[in-house]
Amino acid sequence: MREKKKLRQLVLAAFFTAIEVVLVMTPVGMIPIGPIRATTMHIPVILAGVLAGPAFGAAIGLAFGLLSLAKNTFEPTVTSFVFSPFITIGGIHGNFWSLLIVLGPRVLMGWLSGVMQRAAEKSGRSAPAEALIAGGNTMLHTLLVMGGIWVFFGAPYASARGMSMAAASAAIAAVIGTNGLLETALAAVTVPLLAKALRPAAERMGVYEH
Repeated sequence: MREKKKLRQLVLAAFFTAIEVVLVMTPVGMIPIGPIRATTMHIPVILAGVLAGPAFGAAIGLAFGLLSLAKNTFEPTVTSFVFSPFITIGGIHGNFWSLLIVLGPRVLMGWLSGVMQRAAEKSGRSAPAEALIAGGNTMLHTLLVMGGIWVFFGAPYASARGMSMAAASAAIAAVIGTNGLLETALAAVTVPLLAKALRPAAERMGVYEH
């Protein structure tokens, strides 16, 4: 039985990873808005954590991060160095902090979604709880990514965008207040609906963690 469960988890992981691949290869997954890309790739990560637990969510979050790394490496924008250590733009190099920004928040988002869902189960499963989990983790992800850019690449980011530090800080805050809020609202609406639709299948497969 344990072997069957592991096989089913691998199948489910392949399914979620395939969704992430489709999203990253189409305009739906990463929507260019100026030098920043808005994303819908956080939704499968949160959903994976809600349906199959913290470790599973973290794994799909890692897939998200690696695909984002590849996207910014092979299809760079002027600020892709903040997401890839392999990019140099205008003499500005990506580095270790690029990896931390592109991977860390995505893994944490999936893991926390699973942890928070397990906690919510103790008080009774509900769509409002899942909406809070999805919205909260999306906004945390946005804050960590954009905050990481400001902390580790503030001056280079401003230089790449031809801005002063004050203007770049305002631009980062604007991204949080626009893209971040839109992504948060999208996750809060779609994750509970998708979880409701997919939970019976996950339970039949024996991979739903509750």
